[in-house]
Amino acid sequence: MSTELSRLSINQETVRQLSLPELVEGCAKAGIGQVGLWRAPVQEYGVERAGQLMKDAGLTVTSLCRGGFLTATDPAERARALDDNRAAVDEAAGVNTDTLVLVSGGLPEGEKDLYAARERIADALGELAPYAYERGIRLAIEPLHPMFASDRCVVSTLSQALDLAERFPAEQVGVVVDAYHIWWDDQVPAQIARAGAGGRIHSFQLADWITPLPAGVLVGRGQLGDGCVDFRTMRRQVEATGFDGPIEVEIFNEELWARDGAEVIGEVAARYLEHAC
Repeated sequence: MSTELSRLSINQETVRQLSLPELVEGCAKAGIGQVGLWRAPVQEYGVERAGQLMKDAGLTVTSLCRGGFLTATDPAERARALDDNRAAVDEAAGVNTDTLVLVSGGLPEGEKDLYAARERIADALGELAPYAYERGIRLAIEPLHPMFASDRCVVSTLSQALDLAERFPAEQVGVVVDAYHIWWDDQVPAQIARAGAGGRIHSFQLADWITPLPAGVLVGRGQLGDGCVDFRTMRRQVEATGFDGPIEVEIFNEELWARDGAEVIGEVAARYLEHAC
C-alpha cells in the first residue's frame, strides 16, 4: 500500500454493486487497506462471516453504518429503535470496527419541535452509549445537510452534533465530519477545532456536492473533484486538531453504481490523491 493511500477507506456504499468478497478483491487490487461497511449487506452475508472475511483479507473496518433514528415519541417505536441500535452495536463489534455511525432521525409524523426531537436523541444516547462502550464501540453522530432535517436527521450542523455528544464521555460519543453535509456552514472551522479539542472526531468522510442536484437528492453525491467542496482545506482543519485516522470516501451515486465496481474503486483512489491530499 502506498503511503498516500494508507489512510483512505472505501465506504461500501460507494460501490454497492460489489459483494463483500468483490469489495475485498477490489481494494486489494487498488492497494487500499480500509473499508467502511453497511449493516444490510453485512447482515445478508452474515456478521461473523463478514468479520472473518475482512480479518483474513487484512482489511481494517473503519466504521459500520448505521444506527440511529432515535426521535420517535411512541414508546413502542422508541423501544424498537433502541433494540435495533443495540443490535447495530453488536454487529459493529462482530465486524471488528470501533465506530458505529448514527443518523439521528427526522421529525415523527405530526411533530414540529426540533428541540424536543434532539432531546429524545440525547435520552436514547444515555441508554446506548454505556452499552456500546462495554463492547468497545464508540457512537459517532453524523449531522446531515438541513434538507434532510424533516425526514432523516434533525441534527443538521456539527455544532448541534457536538452539543449532543458533549453530554457524554468522548470515548463513548463523538461526531462524524462529513464534508458533503457540512461544507456550506461557515462555522465548520471553529466546530472542527472544538470537536478535535475534545477528542470527538470519530469519523471523517468525503463526497462532493454537485449542482444541479440530481432528482434523487439522497443519491446525489459527487465523485471527488466533480463539485464545489474544498477537501484539502477541510482536511487541513481536521488534521490541525491532531486527527490522523482514516478518511472514508462515501458516495451515493447511481451512475457510479452502474459502472464496474473495481474501476470505481481505482477512480476513487485517484481522485482522493488528486483532490484530498
